[in-house]
This record gives sequence, C-alpha cells and structure tokens, in this order.
Amino acid sequence: MVVFLEIEMKEKIERIKDKLNRLKKLDKNFDAFGSQKHQYKLNRTKSEQELIDFEKTHSISLPIEYRGFLKNIGNGGAGPYYGLEPLENGRFADLDYMRENELIDLSRPFPHTEHWNLDLGELTENNEEEYAKNEEEYFDEKWINGLLRVANFGCGVYLNLVVNGSEFGNLWVDDRCNDQGIYPDPYSEKEDRIQFLDWYELWLDKELKERKAGNKTNLWSKLKSMWS
Repeated sequence: MVVFLEIEMKEKIERIKDKLNRLKKLDKNFDAFGSQKHQYKLNRTKSEQELIDFEKTHSISLPIEYRGFLKNIGNGGAGPYYGLEPLENGRFADLDYMRENELIDLSRPFPHTEHWNLDLGELTENNEEEYAKNEEEYFDEKWINGLLRVANFGCGVYLNLVVNGSEFGNLWVDDRCNDQGIYPDPYSEKEDRIQFLDWYELWLDKELKERKAGNKTNLWSKLKSMWS
C-alpha cells in the first residue's frame, strides 16, 4: 500500500511538472490571476534534512504530498492565487506583515472539522468595548493552531494546509478578515475535502483550460465566487 502511494505521488509530481511547464509557455503575458507576482518561477527545493529539521522544531510531520512537492518541485513560488509561500513563511498568522510575535502554533491540533465562524454583530456607539473583545477573540491564533499557510489569496484570505489534527493533509481557508470564518477549501467542486497535490493540479488544469480558451482571469469574479 505504501509503495503504491509513493508511485502514485511520483506520477502526480511528474504530471504537475509537465503541466506547469505548459502553462508557463501558454501564459507568456501572465494573464492568470496572481501570475504577474510569481511569473511561474519556483524557489529552490528543500532537502530531506531541512524537512526533518522543520518537523522536529515544530513537533509535526508534514503531509507526504506536500513534502514531495517541497523536495521535487519547489519551496514556494508558482501556484494558485498569488503563488505558494515558502515553508518558512507558513507559521505567520498574517502573511502581509509577517510579525514574529504573531505565529501559528503548529504543535497544537487544528480545532475544526466543519465550517466555523463567529457572529460579531453590528458595531454601534453603545457596544464598542464588547465588540472589540469579540473581535479580539475572533482573531485569536488558537483558532488556527495546526494550520500551515501555503498561499495568499489577497484581501486577508489565506489558504492553509492542516499539519496537525483530524483534518491532517486537507486544505482549509482562513477568511476571517471578510467575516466568513474558517472552512474547507472549496476549490474542488467534486469533493468536500482536497489535499495538496490534487489542489495544485486542479489549479493547473483550470488555468490551462482558460489559457487555451484565450480567457483572462477576472479577479472580481473569483472574489465573488469565493465569498458567495
């Protein structure tokens, strides 16, 4: 069983390399959403020892598909939305500012198994103090324990890989900045959960289809579909 999974993963990785190369050739003007930022470039791959050191430091095991990507394709760069984050950035609660005092605790399990949200209600002149307390609770890092940031959608929305907890290996969205809470990644229309290599390959398939059709990605339509 283990050997079969390793063979399947190697096949996926080779397909991904081929599709990424084709997309890069097709999208020379960087029409795909976020591609102007990453320009289909990949960072240097990670060695096995570097991955082991990261896992030991944070008392986790990285999902096998993500490990395979880091070792064989690249440590961040070309990918969905504005591209993949390097492994080292994955612990920052805020990818836009990356404050050292706001880090995700990977050693603790991710607390959710279903879409989670809190209703903050309306801010009025009579409830400012209570609203501020509720908002502080809403953005507490405890809600994202066990999540590794893998991509930045923009507008405060982050794509994450669960590295600790019962949802291990699945992709989840942190959309609290838009009052949408934390939920399983809806990128796949066929499955209610999606793992890293399938997520990445699905992005490639969608973008290849768009580029072959001569379409340019409309950012606003992506935002609307994600928040609907």
